[in-house]
Amino acid sequence: MSRPLSPRTVRLHADDNVVVAVDTVDVGASAGGVEARQRVPRGHKLATLAIPAGAPVVKFGQIIGFATVDILPGDHIHSHNCAFQAFDRDYAYGADARNDMVLPPELQATFEGYRRPDGKVGTRNYVAILSSVNCSASVARFMAEAINRSGILADYPTIDGVVPFVHGTGCGMAASGEGFEVLKRTQWGYATNPNVAAVLLVGLGCEVFQIARMKDEYGIVEGDHFQTMTIQETGGTKKTIEQGMERIRAMLPIAARARRETVPASELMLALQCGGSDGYSGITANPALGAAADLLVEHGGTAILSETPEIYGAEHLLTRRAESRAVGEKLVERIRWWEDYTAKAGGSMDNNPSPGNKAGGLTTILEKSLGAAAKGGTTTLRGVYEYAERVDRKGFVFMDTPGYDPVAATGQVAGGANVLCFTTGRGSAYGCKPTPSIKLATNSDIFNRMIDDMDINCGDILEGVSIADKGREIFNKILQVSSGEKSKSEELGYGDNEFVPWQIGATM
Repeated sequence: MSRPLSPRTVRLHADDNVVVAVDTVDVGASAGGVEARQRVPRGHKLATLAIPAGAPVVKFGQIIGFATVDILPGDHIHSHNCAFQAFDRDYAYGADARNDMVLPPELQATFEGYRRPDGKVGTRNYVAILSSVNCSASVARFMAEAINRSGILADYPTIDGVVPFVHGTGCGMAASGEGFEVLKRTQWGYATNPNVAAVLLVGLGCEVFQIARMKDEYGIVEGDHFQTMTIQETGGTKKTIEQGMERIRAMLPIAARARRETVPASELMLALQCGGSDGYSGITANPALGAAADLLVEHGGTAILSETPEIYGAEHLLTRRAESRAVGEKLVERIRWWEDYTAKAGGSMDNNPSPGNKAGGLTTILEKSLGAAAKGGTTTLRGVYEYAERVDRKGFVFMDTPGYDPVAATGQVAGGANVLCFTTGRGSAYGCKPTPSIKLATNSDIFNRMIDDMDINCGDILEGVSIADKGREIFNKILQVSSGEKSKSEELGYGDNEFVPWQIGATM
């Protein structure tokens, strides 16, 4: 008789004192060179060495927490015996920075994109209706719904849709300061994202976030591609909807003039996202997406890592890659801001892992962050940006955002991202407009269970597919989707409700 196969485990670094269970490990089973003393669910950690109380638990070659009791070889390691604890890190600014290899233009990959009048390149061709304030949100939706119901878009096959971007703020807020500036950057960032061909900005009229003020501050002149109106000035809901639809109808033939043309991959700005992470995220999908990000940088493009609370504890790996001390210090300054911000709200940075994250095997924010940071690949960190700030550097950059996926992605799109990759282990169903979202499953189970939502299965890395090969697969999918191939979330119609600007400050 053949002997039963031992449960599979993965040791991620020679210095680790844990392995990760690829298969569920039952009590008494031999796995990772030890005999399991408790059942270890797949994606969770198994101790391979004795770890005294107070000693570090090491995964990825990095500290992910500290033992709260004596841990024996074969023990299941999770929240019951491992906890977050702050400790000093060596930021070693720029120690690992290098001159990234960038291919000459003639060797760069290409895709079919929309070249805009300002020189930027879009991967989609939307007409947007933005609300300046929640008070005009319903009117913006009514306009978009009426246009989409009318069937007129059938006459303009090169237009991907008329989409409303509405939100819950714009009034009852301070007319200056951080919260106001964030909303202003976000609104203008969406209005000028290269995936948007034309914009109608709709306000109520008396709100704090005044359209006229934004136009003055950005030097905006209205024309065929950008127009504004308010409900109060136009004469109420019905008149605003009617006149707004007339304006949108006039924009459609102008937006439809855009045609895809062959452009280099250097025109791509990739947003890197993860949500519903699990114990496989840092082993499969995140490092594979990092490999794809490295390829994009090699081809002259830009990759944006975000979600500051989810790189907490891994920021020292990014500061080592900073092109200058100033870039590294800006990242650390944002980390300190978040420590203060969460403390004022009565929380801590270790509050971030969700119940789903923990069920999937992630114990502390340190462990989650080390896996999340892998999405950023290995190239030099070229810049650190405020939320929704226009990204103006090529290469790998970081944008300060919350960890909450729709808020983080909204900031990246406002910064200019024209394509997005999103890794998930528990099964996020996120989708985005105007920027297409490519979903990467960390494990084969969730890929097969949510096949209608997932674009790429990274679970086969556990079966022997290399990180490099999976990275090339992701990179090729990015080029295909950027050329017009619909992602799964686009086929399902996601994106109308995922515009979620970060609200900072008091609501008054």
